Amino acid sequence: MSDTLVADVAPGTDTAVPGATGARQFWRRLRTRRAALAAAAVVALLVLVALAAPLLTALEGQDPTTYHPSLIDSARGGVPVGPLGGIDARHWLGVEPQTGRDLFARLAYGARVSLGVALAATVVQVAIGVTVGVASALGSRWVDQLLSRITDIIVAMPLMIMALALLAVVPAGFPRPVLVTLVIGLIGWGNIAKIVRAQTLTLKGLDHVAAARLSGWGTWRIARRELLPGLAAPVITYSALLVPMNISVEAALSFLGVGVKPPTPSWGQMLTSADVWYQAAPQYLLLPAGALFVTVLALTVLGDGIRTALDPRTASRLRVGTRRTETPAAGTDKGVRA
Repeated sequence: MSDTLVADVAPGTDTAVPGATGARQFWRRLRTRRAALAAAAVVALLVLVALAAPLLTALEGQDPTTYHPSLIDSARGGVPVGPLGGIDARHWLGVEPQTGRDLFARLAYGARVSLGVALAATVVQVAIGVTVGVASALGSRWVDQLLSRITDIIVAMPLMIMALALLAVVPAGFPRPVLVTLVIGLIGWGNIAKIVRAQTLTLKGLDHVAAARLSGWGTWRIARRELLPGLAAPVITYSALLVPMNISVEAALSFLGVGVKPPTPSWGQMLTSADVWYQAAPQYLLLPAGALFVTVLALTVLGDGIRTALDPRTASRLRVGTRRTETPAAGTDKGVRA
């Protein structure tokens, strides 16, 4: 009974009609957005580096925690010995000032922490947000009011301040990446719950949902079979935009000293140690900052591409790398391709 994931737009109207092959239509639209495809390739490469970090560092012959005192110049305050921060055949990106730890190994393992925390926190946010949003829309008026007020409180909470407070009081023995994941996930689900609630209320009025209700289906069977497929597009879209936001939050928490603790590397933690080395050893600051910038940018562009591919009626906010077909003028056979 339910519609497919992606709907087409009827010619000459603004009305969406169900597509016969939703997934195929989605991939066809996404392929026309070259910027999104390039961003997807960058994200895939970053994920591959994060997953293969042990293999890559073994190939280099280094690890992220071993100190190399012989590779730093103590007379100059701990600046790496050699050109470009100590880059050579054994240390592909040079070494860390004062400690001599390998920068490539720390960046690769830092990607595992930053991407892993962001993705896991997004899963927690989506799970809670979808559950609360659907329950609020399908529940009684009392349940809806209660869950909506709780959601409003969560949305009104300043994420960074609450995260700083919670992370500061938790015992140091608790695994820090898991703690950061839980804190970000448990505080940041409010907006997706609001989106899901509003979309569920809209879907409740559609004919196929009414037909399922008249057929005697229960509330949760209708939610599972009829509503959740219709919620897939907005949930996927918002989730794609949540990941770069969570990466930035994790980096900010680590930069402020309440995130992942040494010796576990993360990009935000590396920035914390690098802020005094931007003149003596600029690569120590530029490498993690560049990795964060590229990751957040690629995920944002990919999220925008997914959003516009799932909803063809919504124009992309990013014009670079997209091909737009204009509506044919009267009396012509072909549209002008921009």
